[in-house]
Amino acid sequence: MIFLQLFWVYIKIGLFSFGGGYAMLSLIQNEVVDKYKWISLQEFTDVVAISQMTPGPIGINSATYIGYTAIHNAGYSTGLAIGGSCIATFAVCLPSFILVLIISYYFSRFKQNRYVESAFTGLRPASVGLIAAAALLLMNHENFIDYKSFLIFGAAFILTWKFKLHPVLMIFLAGIAGLVLYW
Repeated sequence: MIFLQLFWVYIKIGLFSFGGGYAMLSLIQNEVVDKYKWISLQEFTDVVAISQMTPGPIGINSATYIGYTAIHNAGYSTGLAIGGSCIATFAVCLPSFILVLIISYYFSRFKQNRYVESAFTGLRPASVGLIAAAALLLMNHENFIDYKSFLIFGAAFILTWKFKLHPVLMIFLAGIAGLVLYW
């Protein structure tokens, strides 16, 4: 039953999330933390942080981790938990894949249509709003932001912007700074 629930949850997330992975976060939290309680709020925050650092889209990375964790926490074996991660990852990607196939077929015919242009114009602010909601969602009591966090952010921003440091190097340096400042 949990496998079907996992598939259904991630089909809905993939189908009704516009604006990318950050726009998915509020829907993911509502489903996996609040409704089904597959992971805790602290685990969700950790999943978001790890999904940001690993290569690939945040929605797919989080689906893979949450799929594994949900099945594993339900008492199933590691092999079935890996299957759960595959189900969640497949389910979150499936709606986008189908929509892109359909849209790519018809887009070349209708890209100059004023209704199509208006629809895309309307989706832009909605995407920005969903990403802003995700940022507010991550500002919870589990994520206390203090001056040290702002110091690390400021240093990372300046080093990346001014000195063009590679993002992987920045993640490594920010991790070291976090160990030094919070130990």
